[in-house]
Amino acid sequence: MTEKDEAIRDAKQLGVPKMLLLGLQHMFAMFGATVLVPILVNSYFGEYVLSVQVTLICAGLGTLFFHICTKFKIPAFLGSSFAFLGGFSTIAGMNEGEFATMTNAEKLGCACGGIVIAGLFYLVLALIIKLVGVKKVMRFLPPVVTGPIIICIGLSLAGSAVNNASTNWLLALIALGTIIIFNIWGKGMFKIIPILMGVVISYAAALLFNALGMTNPDGSAIIDFTNIASSAWVGFPEFAICKFNISAILVMAPIALATMMEHIGDISAISATVGENYVEEPGLHRTLIGDGLATAFSAFVGGPANTTYGENTGVLELSKVYDPKVIRLAAGYAIILSFIPKVSAIIASMPAAIIGGVSFMLYGMISAIGVRNVVENHVDFTKSRNLIIAGVIFVCGLGFSNGLTFYVAGTPITLTALAIAAIAGIVLNAILPGNDYHFGHLEGDEHRGVDMRPNLHEDTSYGDTEA
Repeated sequence: MTEKDEAIRDAKQLGVPKMLLLGLQHMFAMFGATVLVPILVNSYFGEYVLSVQVTLICAGLGTLFFHICTKFKIPAFLGSSFAFLGGFSTIAGMNEGEFATMTNAEKLGCACGGIVIAGLFYLVLALIIKLVGVKKVMRFLPPVVTGPIIICIGLSLAGSAVNNASTNWLLALIALGTIIIFNIWGKGMFKIIPILMGVVISYAAALLFNALGMTNPDGSAIIDFTNIASSAWVGFPEFAICKFNISAILVMAPIALATMMEHIGDISAISATVGENYVEEPGLHRTLIGDGLATAFSAFVGGPANTTYGENTGVLELSKVYDPKVIRLAAGYAIILSFIPKVSAIIASMPAAIIGGVSFMLYGMISAIGVRNVVENHVDFTKSRNLIIAGVIFVCGLGFSNGLTFYVAGTPITLTALAIAAIAGIVLNAILPGNDYHFGHLEGDEHRGVDMRPNLHEDTSYGDTEA
């Protein structure tokens, strides 16, 4: 029996209790990173301006809206995007002109307004794809470009995993070890919820260590119960309508260059993991519309940008349960939690080391999927153009740790490392001779949404050839 045959595409066959647990596992996978974004943004502004509750409800509703736009076919979760953190930091530090008299809440509103415009850029690319066809667009975004970007997405998160794990290596190793044990040797239901088991067992260990008076190596408490005690049981998310400011738009909107490429890479990664061609059906234009509108809606009500989550793609790879209904359960959990500050505070109290231990597996899995695609699709790295494109993408994606800042009308604009990598890869692929990639010809395109094998000759049996 092949790996594809072993995959579960209808979670109903597992029964309702197991489906609920699988949804919970996806919720845990996204939760740490999703709530980390408002925590980091609030640190830039020096006060609580970006609500965790708003972040959670926007992630849940954005995910459900994405599923509607994509005909309920794609098992993708939309959580908070890290790509816009640089923009938030820039706007938080702007104290000249009209920003000099703004409160931090007003600055955040302007930043969100810029994200709304960034989200609408997705619709522009979706329209281009709809008008000229995905094959012509993908000729400029071949797997030799998107493949290395998938790898960079995972590797760029590696530092975050190590930093979190280093706060308490014992807890991180317990989390990581538990996931490995249940994934390799687990039986039945336990084999398909390794991440949830890793979170539960490592958190139980943290509670025990805390009760025994143990601390983190830096002397801090393993678990901080302060926010839990002060949080209410029921509370509505506090929405804040965004504001549109040209300076903030110039800072935030260009970041869409990176997030759109991340989106294409993530959809390719999900296609590779699940074994379906989501780029053609339901179509990349639909996935872009879903992601873009979800991002625009979130920012319009005062939330962060949304993005398809690699963490949940890692869960798909580990659990082999590919039913989108499980993802929608996770979205429902996120919405429910957004109305229960007490529960949100409890989950947010999860030690950073546990998040780091889980991230070791999930972030690594993202890059591993990219490597697997390269191997399975026989990328021809004997060709200099392919080596050049991949090499430049890797250096740009991993080397520009602080991004690249330039000024437009006196306003600083920062392109993230992934945006630079995407632009470099697209440009090199367009200008270097020898581009013989034709989307949709080979089995990799048909079943994975991506194909890195160069077409060494024309084969009309696969359909019309794109010029």
